[in-house]
Amino acid sequence: MKAPEIKGRQFDFQALAAEFRNLNPNDPGVWPRAPKIALLAGIFVAVLIAGWWFFWSDQLSDLDTQEREEVTLKQQYLDKKKQAVNLDIYREQLAEIDRSFGALLKQLPDKSEIDALLIEVNQAGLGRGLQFELFRPSQEQIRDFYAELPVAVKVNGAYHDVGAFAADIAKLPRIVTLNNVTMTPLKDGGLLALDATIKTFRYLDEGEIANQKKAAGADKGAKK
Repeated sequence: MKAPEIKGRQFDFQALAAEFRNLNPNDPGVWPRAPKIALLAGIFVAVLIAGWWFFWSDQLSDLDTQEREEVTLKQQYLDKKKQAVNLDIYREQLAEIDRSFGALLKQLPDKSEIDALLIEVNQAGLGRGLQFELFRPSQEQIRDFYAELPVAVKVNGAYHDVGAFAADIAKLPRIVTLNNVTMTPLKDGGLLALDATIKTFRYLDEGEIANQKKAAGADKGAKK
């Protein structure tokens, strides 16, 4: 079998292999051409691997991190630009929320009006012909900006009168709610006994709100 030809000439593998025999590692300058080329190619590959291992891999990792950070910053820029474009709309929405909150706040009585409101609740029941067996205000429960006053009530009366009383409570100009309602039929005359907790609310004055914030700050300090 003939050796393969390269560009019209036969390529002699045996001669090429002979050039790699008996090489003097201490004097590469006298090596034949083929071993020199192989050595240079090996050095070049080694340099590439060393550069990748010691320098380029870290740089590529940093570049990847920078590209991800660039995407994040671009998205933050677009979000802030969108907020800036819609700033007037957000301000109008905030003003509307403030107006709605103010309207709801006006439905909460202040401390001086609580007694009058309790009288209104009592009169609403008496006006429907109901008999109060219990009307007992409990301790106020202080919230963030308002106080909640639960009142335990028990009234006896006809079914329709009890229903009308509940409707009258809902129509009061101030916020009053009926909670934990139970109705029990009485033995005499087809009457019902209504047990419930009536909750009314009042807003805190500036001094009470200041005390609330001070107490909340003290609690956080104690937990630390």
